[in-house]
Amino acid sequence: MLYLLGVVVIALAILISVSLHEAGHMLTAKAFGMKVTRYFVGFGPTIFSFRRGETEYGLKAIPLGGFCKIVGMTPQDDDVEPGDEHRAMWRYPVWKRTIVMSAGSVVHFALAAIAIWLAAMFMGMPNKDIPNPLPAHVKVVDCILPDGAQRECAPGDPASPAKQAGLRDDDKILAVNGVPVADYAALTKTARELPPGQPATIRYERDGVTGELQVTPAAVQRKPLDDPDGPAKTVSVVGVVGPSLPPGVPANVTYGPVEAIPATAGYTKDLAVGTYEAMKRIPEKVPALWEAITGGERDKDTPISVVGASRLGGEALENGVWQMLVLLFISLNFFVGVFNLLPLLPLDGGHIAIAWFERARSWLYGLIGRRDPGRVDYMKLMPVTYVVILVGGAFTLLTATADIINPITLFSR
Repeated sequence: MLYLLGVVVIALAILISVSLHEAGHMLTAKAFGMKVTRYFVGFGPTIFSFRRGETEYGLKAIPLGGFCKIVGMTPQDDDVEPGDEHRAMWRYPVWKRTIVMSAGSVVHFALAAIAIWLAAMFMGMPNKDIPNPLPAHVKVVDCILPDGAQRECAPGDPASPAKQAGLRDDDKILAVNGVPVADYAALTKTARELPPGQPATIRYERDGVTGELQVTPAAVQRKPLDDPDGPAKTVSVVGVVGPSLPPGVPANVTYGPVEAIPATAGYTKDLAVGTYEAMKRIPEKVPALWEAITGGERDKDTPISVVGASRLGGEALENGVWQMLVLLFISLNFFVGVFNLLPLLPLDGGHIAIAWFERARSWLYGLIGRRDPGRVDYMKLMPVTYVVILVGGAFTLLTATADIINPITLFSR
């Protein structure tokens, strides 16, 4: 039941966000005097509708997004009635059209920012004072799983060498056989290179006091650290996991209403960088998505669709991590806001780019004394638009299929 509730919550949050996106277009267009004839939530057959003034509002049967109809978005539109020519969108100054077309993304950014601000006060934001990389504070496991499987300890599993030797949770490993250990990654690398079955000296720090003990590593099968897809080989392990936060250092920090503002700005900056990096990697992740569909392991770094986001929301709520629903809401809104501003038709950013291209071209022609060439002919751009729609549709289908056949899972189910 919790899983289904999480799925519904994320799906509904996405629907509401997209509906507000279209409301942003509609309200700014109306504020400037443009004529808006339709505003609908969803697509397909109409469930119900009503008219207020010159605009018809309604709900469609397929709850995937929404739309609003602004009269005369391009000079080629034939939806301008006699007497409304002056209200056609394309006749308005470029700055007004820019505001209207960017209003949808602004709504997404506003939703993300408000959610971040509220999260900073009530849920907490990642602690900026956590060292990066983390020192090798560890948790001691009860047993060794020879094959590396993710499961509970079972009778017959070898006991953890670290536990037998006396290591405790939150101990900070300083060195192994005299080799300094700066972080958990260095600890893992050093431990794997130890001779199996031969005692090793581990220097550690516990409650500010340094000590040493002898640990006899166990031999197990693990995949190489630098090649997760490579064949497994025999290595040594000592029976710890990490990295753990230093004792007394919280993972998240909550803020007051005023202090939450700079925290929101900082998180938004990190989100912008992460979104840029994620979008830059999309082309190289397409083969990984295809591999996931055809039987390969799903890369957790591959893009997800609305289906995948909804499933992650269900999984998070089922496992009691409701905070992930908030982070999903924030990330999705920010990503959609950025994506819609890409200078490609039929995205909002494509219309904005054309409007400013027309303005710059008119200015340049005036500067050199030539006649203004007028508006861009959108019909000549339709082949490019169709290519963008085809590629975008294919990518959406690919991610949705991967999310159905081989979804990303963050918890063992």
